[in-house]
Amino acid sequence: MNRYSLTFQSRRYNPEAIAQYFRYRPWRVLWRAIKIIWLFAGFVLGLKWDDWLNQEWKNREKRATQLREILTRLGPTFIKVGQALSTRPDLVRKDFLEELIKLQDQLPPFDNAIAFNIIETELERSIEEIYSEISPEPLAAASLGQVYRARLHTGEEVAVKVQRPNLLPTITLDLYLMRWMAAWLSPWLPLNLGHNLTLIVDEFGYKLFEEIDYLNEGRNAEKFATNFRDDPSVKVPAIYWRYTNMRVLTLEWINGFKLNDTERIKAAGLETDTLIEIGVTAGLRQLLEYGFFHADPHPGNLFAMPDGRMAYIDFGMMDQMEENTKETLVSAVVHLINKDYIELAKDFVKLGFLTPETDIVPIIPALESVLGDVIGESVQDFNFKTITDKFSELMYDYPFRIPAKFALIIRSLVTQEGLALSLNPNFKIVEVAYPYIARRLLTGESPEMRRRLIEVLFKDGKFQWQRLENMIAIARSDDNFDLLPTAQLGLQFLLSEEGQFLRRQVLIALTEDDRLHTEEVRRLWNLVKDDLKPSRLFNVALGALTELSTDGVAALLPSFATLAAFQERE
Repeated sequence: MNRYSLTFQSRRYNPEAIAQYFRYRPWRVLWRAIKIIWLFAGFVLGLKWDDWLNQEWKNREKRATQLREILTRLGPTFIKVGQALSTRPDLVRKDFLEELIKLQDQLPPFDNAIAFNIIETELERSIEEIYSEISPEPLAAASLGQVYRARLHTGEEVAVKVQRPNLLPTITLDLYLMRWMAAWLSPWLPLNLGHNLTLIVDEFGYKLFEEIDYLNEGRNAEKFATNFRDDPSVKVPAIYWRYTNMRVLTLEWINGFKLNDTERIKAAGLETDTLIEIGVTAGLRQLLEYGFFHADPHPGNLFAMPDGRMAYIDFGMMDQMEENTKETLVSAVVHLINKDYIELAKDFVKLGFLTPETDIVPIIPALESVLGDVIGESVQDFNFKTITDKFSELMYDYPFRIPAKFALIIRSLVTQEGLALSLNPNFKIVEVAYPYIARRLLTGESPEMRRRLIEVLFKDGKFQWQRLENMIAIARSDDNFDLLPTAQLGLQFLLSEEGQFLRRQVLIALTEDDRLHTEEVRRLWNLVKDDLKPSRLFNVALGALTELSTDGVAALLPSFATLAAFQERE
């Protein structure tokens, strides 16, 4: 092992240590920089030449192919950058986008002899000792490694992922150059773009270093599997730790179809809309429930299985959201639904899209202008691509910036939506996402969710009957949603000490403006009466009451009296 490997054998990204290392090795930096500049200079001159000769349209496919080939020649780091750009139609023109998508799983493999030598060196056993059979050629080649199909001596069919040779030195040097370039460019860019350019490179570096540690990927897969252990629609391959190391990963083989292979999916008799619902719901659960999400959900990493399940593979690029970030995200959704742009602007400050010292007053009208039609009558047209496009407009006029962590979240959301649209071009993400959020708010399984529900139901101190009706109607649009457990949880919350405020507000809402709001109650009853059959309703109420104190029951008696009077009138 040479001194370079020893320097970075921890495989943890440390920009200061990397900078110190290359400060005393300028020849390596210079040679790599010359190669990068030479390739991109030729590409830029080609674009300019097309412009001068009015041949942009004629040569657009040629230039797109040229860009993909340049990124491929420059190696893993630049391929990963290209993959990230391939999910950003708001930043990259369509012809380039179509070529960059090929970087996801159409890359040249490296020599089999080298791959098998890496397996034997890392696992300290011969190929024959480890596997009873292995494919003579890789079945897939990606930016960081390639995959073989094999069988263990115990009979299990497995995928064997082998890392590309000389990977760590290459990406370390490239990240050093990218960071240097980001620091140099930042002062020349608008504040909102240049402010955190170095932080974005660092975030990319941290994730890339995590991705080349296959032990870390195995741990990520098991954590992801634990989160979805009760979800029969999501499949995560098992890890075979005995045959896994930092550069070799052996995992369960997944039989299925890539999500963008619509012909084979339909030929297998699978419902594309069901797959979309599984994918979108799983994505929302990752973000809003667990905070641990798959940051690279491109078509090569998601498979539709013959039994209707969706399988996730490749857990190298994952990220974790803090609890307060999850709560603030839900708050932002609530404030967007409520069209409360003052609070929404404050959420953007908390999330890091605006700095704490930013004057939000002039930004509020801009938010209302840009986002005002996203929620409301046009809610069925809502999509994440629309949001990113709208914000790209705002970023040039106001000091918005994309926090490094949110670059991955946005990439994940936009990519999943793109996959859904490839299965069904008429798909509207709100058809799945909004019922999911409504169910989570109505269920109120945590104090945070209950607080967000109260924020939705009350505005300026007044109960919003229409919002509750809309939320119940939207939640019930999911055939699997059962209102009874939600009603039981709601009743328990109302009777609890924590529900004292809501209890008081509901009583006020029933009698505000000096009238009994029987019409609003009637509409709600008509909406839910098919689900709340008397026998089931009695059992739910009894179950809730048995867990509560006498004082708690007494506190709700006025509400029961009101409801009873209403039902007598029916």
